[in-house]
Formats: sequence, structure tokens, C-alpha cells
Amino acid sequence: MRSQDPWCWCHNCWVRRRRRFAVAVIALLIAAAMLVHGHAQPHQIKPAPTPTTKATRPHAARQPPAQHASTSLAAAAQNLNWVSFHGMQLPASASAGPRRTRGGLASGFADTPQGALLAAMNIGVRTAAQWGTAIFKPTITRQVTGPDTAALLQAETTAYAQLRAAAKVRPGQPAGQGYAAETGYRFVTWSPAAATVDVVTAGPSATGTTVLASTRIEVLWLDGDWRVVAPPGGNWANASTAITSPTGYTLFPGER
Repeated sequence: MRSQDPWCWCHNCWVRRRRRFAVAVIALLIAAAMLVHGHAQPHQIKPAPTPTTKATRPHAARQPPAQHASTSLAAAAQNLNWVSFHGMQLPASASAGPRRTRGGLASGFADTPQGALLAAMNIGVRTAAQWGTAIFKPTITRQVTGPDTAALLQAETTAYAQLRAAAKVRPGQPAGQGYAAETGYRFVTWSPAAATVDVVTAGPSATGTTVLASTRIEVLWLDGDWRVVAPPGGNWANASTAITSPTGYTLFPGER
């Protein structure tokens, strides 16, 4: 089975985490992002990789002055609205996007640090099979790029078949709710053409404590909007790591 993604805390995944805890198979329940993609052991959780994708936009080399860039990156968490999405709360901004959310999808982000952050979070979460084919398939085919896109789509399609059978829902329908919360972020790189951001996800463990995962998401500005680069091997667990504290990350207002 595949390793589970960092921001998935649906009921089925929670039950599996609880069972693993009971037999002491793992100490930290990390996995993350979207559903039942399998069950990761600690040695399978890899440190977030260093991005290697090259941006091709003409002004990619143009960087804001260091002080201005630092201020903009830190301010990306400000003035956000939080919108319910299948049990999760996802950030949005009137100025930075998403400007289009019809059918549960999300697109139309500003070419700013805040727009890149919102795209990474909103698109990344929507690649999860848990939400059904009407969401994860168009999200991956239209808004994900990179050599591992096909692998991601295949993995999510397989995962959805398993989830749907377990949840006994009609084809295409959501197979569960999300119980994770996006609590903070840290920009690794930023330019108007490409950005890499580590997103912190929090969720409940079997003992009722909160466990944290950091997922590295790369986005590229292509054809007038941000696109998410598919994770290595098409598996978000390969871009995720367990963390014990959000120290060093910018927390969203209201998070501690």
C-alpha cells in the first residue's frame, strides 16, 4: 500500500492510525493530505526534498529586494478568509484568490507570495482521492504539472476505488470528511515564476494529542496561474516529514 498523505485525517485513516498505535507499530502518526493512501512507517517518511524544477517565465530571475521579500512572505498569512471544504478549513483572499471555486475546484491566484501560498494549499489538498473524482481528477489534470503527474493521478484513482468500496458511496462521490488543519507555513524559495513552501498540517493522534506534519509543495506560474508540481513518485508522503514543533514556521492568525 502507498504511504498516506500528510493532510488526510478521515475516519478510516484515523482508525488505521489508532490500530497502529495500539500495537506500537509507529510512534508518530504522520501521513498526510488526502486519504487512505496506505500506512507509512517512520523509516518511510522522507525529509522534504530540495526542489529542482526550473522556472521558465521571462522574469524568473527578478527577485524583490531582500527586505521587501521577507516582509511579503511573512505577510502572506494576513487578511485571509477560511472556507469550509469537506470538513477542513482552507484559506482564501479577495485579492490573492482563489477567484474561481465552482464545482469544488479552486483556481485563479495572484502572482504574489500570498497567491503562491494559497495555490499550494488549495490545489494540494484537492489532489486527494478522498473528495471524489469530480474534484481530484480535474485538479490533477489541469492544475498539476511535472514528471510525476501521471503517477499521482494513477495513485489517487486507485486509492479512490479503495475508499469508495470501504465507504459504500456511489461512484464519483466524496468518500469521507477531512479532520486536519493547516496551521502554518515557511517559504523555502520565492520568485514571481516559482515558489516552494513547507505547509504544516495538524491532526489528532489515537491518544488525543496533536501531531504535526510538514509537507513541501512546489508551485510554478504557468499560463497565467499557479500550478502545483507533483510530489516525487506521485506520493505526497515523499514530500512530508514529521515535526515536533511549529517553531520556525509562520503561524496563521489564531494558531499557537
